[in-house]
Amino acid sequence: MLGDKMMRKSMMILAVALFVAGCGHDRNLTGGDPGLKVVESNVLPAPTVSDTATATEPYHIGVFDKLSVSVYGVPQMTNLEVQVDSNGAFAFPLVGQIQAVGLTPAELTVLLAQRLRQNYVRNPQVSVGIVQVVPPTVAVEGQVNNPGLYPVVGHMTLQRAVALARGTGEFAKIQDVVIFRTVNGQKYAALYNLKAIRTGAYADPDIYGNDVVTVGDSKARHVFKDFLTIWPIVTTPLILLIQRL
Repeated sequence: MLGDKMMRKSMMILAVALFVAGCGHDRNLTGGDPGLKVVESNVLPAPTVSDTATATEPYHIGVFDKLSVSVYGVPQMTNLEVQVDSNGAFAFPLVGQIQAVGLTPAELTVLLAQRLRQNYVRNPQVSVGIVQVVPPTVAVEGQVNNPGLYPVVGHMTLQRAVALARGTGEFAKIQDVVIFRTVNGQKYAALYNLKAIRTGAYADPDIYGNDVVTVGDSKARHVFKDFLTIWPIVTTPLILLIQRL
């Protein structure tokens, strides 16, 4: 009995190995979508400096950034320090919550002036400065307890990113964890089995700024549907190169 089980398991592993080995750059696993192809590697490439550099573009406010806001002629609104929260907003007198993430300081200045003008401040003169910029963030979404944007500080891995989102839900499909990443302008999707990582089956992958981690989400899983039809549980990483042709 035990010998038969071991034999069946060995044959299944061999079948998957042969399937993956046959999936080169020209093998399509995504239901006819020519933009998704297998990469001949089980390691998701790390982003380059140019993938996160924004020196040629205006700075866009991120979560947890600290800002200095002043309204000329209003002492109680001079040099107010505010911090953007994990939802991308901060509270300001008279106007309440302001959604700031994704705006430049100049755009935020205009928005604050408009909101203050609506709340009985005549011709408000607003200035916004950046006090502190936080590190790049990773988006963690899907079946986690607290989805959102989290700063990538130090050495970040997939397990740590999920832990920042307060772990997975009770019924989360932890065998379906997808990392989306752009490297040199090229988009990748990588499928991981969180349970296999926790048991040491393979290494906990690194996470970088601007990554998107999706846990147990059917839309993310869809790009791997053909592979998962043959092998529903991923025991080794599967990396897809996304080429929009």
